[in-house]
Amino acid sequence: MRFETKAIHSGRQVDKLTGAVTTPIHLSTTYERNIDGSYTNEFMYSRGDNPNRRELEDCLTSLENGHDCVTFASGMAAITSLIEALPSDKPRRVIMPDDMYFGIRSLLTDTDIGSKFDIVMVDMTDLQEVEKVIKHAPTGLVWMETPSNPLVKVTDIEAVTKIAQQAGAYTVVDNTWPTPALQRPLTLGVDFSLHSVTKYIGGHSDLMIGAVVAKSDSPMLSNLRAWQHAKGAVPSPFDCWLALRGVQSLAPRLMVHCSNASEIARFLDQHPNVVAVHYPGLASHPGHQIAARQMSSFGGMLSFQVKGGEREAIAVTAKLRLFTRATSLGGTHSLIEHRSSVEGSNTMAPANLLRVSIGIENVEDLKEDLIQALG
Repeated sequence: MRFETKAIHSGRQVDKLTGAVTTPIHLSTTYERNIDGSYTNEFMYSRGDNPNRRELEDCLTSLENGHDCVTFASGMAAITSLIEALPSDKPRRVIMPDDMYFGIRSLLTDTDIGSKFDIVMVDMTDLQEVEKVIKHAPTGLVWMETPSNPLVKVTDIEAVTKIAQQAGAYTVVDNTWPTPALQRPLTLGVDFSLHSVTKYIGGHSDLMIGAVVAKSDSPMLSNLRAWQHAKGAVPSPFDCWLALRGVQSLAPRLMVHCSNASEIARFLDQHPNVVAVHYPGLASHPGHQIAARQMSSFGGMLSFQVKGGEREAIAVTAKLRLFTRATSLGGTHSLIEHRSSVEGSNTMAPANLLRVSIGIENVEDLKEDLIQALG
C-alpha cells in the first residue's frame, strides 16, 4: 500500500463484536484469564499492552516501513528511554547535534542523563567534523535531528548514518517535524526513527504521545520494550485512539502545511523588516539540495529573524492576530514563539528569531496578518 492508504488502514480493522468501523476505546486496565491461565489476544494488564496502543504501534511501524514500534506517554519519555536503552556492551558516548530540541538540552542538564552518558555535540551539517568526532573515541549512539529546531539545519542522514555504522554505533533521527509522510529515515539506513506524536501525527494539539520505530530487531529494541513495560511511561488508550484518528488525515494536512509554509517563507524572504529566513524549501538555504533529496516536501516549520533584536521580535508577536503565541507545533492553527526568551540563558536561538508552525488556514489571511505585524 502507498502511504496515504496505509495511514487509513494500517493497524485498524472492523470491530468483530459490533461491526464498528471506528476503533472502540478500550479503557480496561486488566483482562480476564482463560480457564487454562492464558490470555485472549495476550492482553493481561494495560501497562503491558492495550488494544488501542497496539493498533497505533502497528500503524506507525507500517508508515515508517519498520520492524516494530514502541510508544510512550510523551516525546520526552520516548527520548529518555531511547538514550537509556543503549545496551550495556555499547560505549556510553552519545553524539548529538549542536542545534536540537531544547527539551533534550534540559534533559541533559537537569537530570542524571547528562552525567550517565558522555554527550558530545557537533554541527551535523559538517560531515568532516562529524566523522572526526565519531571516530575520536568509541561511540554508542549518534543522534540526528533534521530539519533541526529552531534553526532548521538539514543533516545528510545517509552520509552520517554510514559514518556511524562504520564506528559500530546505533543511529536515531528525530523525525517529528517531517513525519513519515515527508521523510523516512529507516529507508536511509537509520536504526530508529523518533516521534513526538503530540505534534503533526496527532495534528490537533489535543494529545501527548512519543514513539520510537525500529528498523530491525536488536538488543536496543528489546531494552526499549522492557523500559516501556517496567517503567510504565505508557500512553493512555484515549490518546492512542486520538493519534490513530489524527494519522488518517496526516498526508492531506501536510500538503497544506507545506504549501502554506513555502509561500510564507518566500514572502518573508522578500520583506524589508526580515533579515533571515530559515526554511529548507528556499533555494538559498544551505541544506536545500540535501532536503530535496531525502524529503518529499519541505515541511510546515520555519523560523525567521526580524530586523533588530529581542524587543522588535517580541513586538511582532504582540501584533499578530491569527498566529497564536504558544509552544508546540504541528496543529491545524498557526503558532509563533520567541524561542530565546522561552529557553532562557542556555538558548542557542538568536535574540531576534521567531519560530513558526504554519497551520492550514488560508495562506492569504496568514500573509495579511504578517504584513500588518511586520509593518
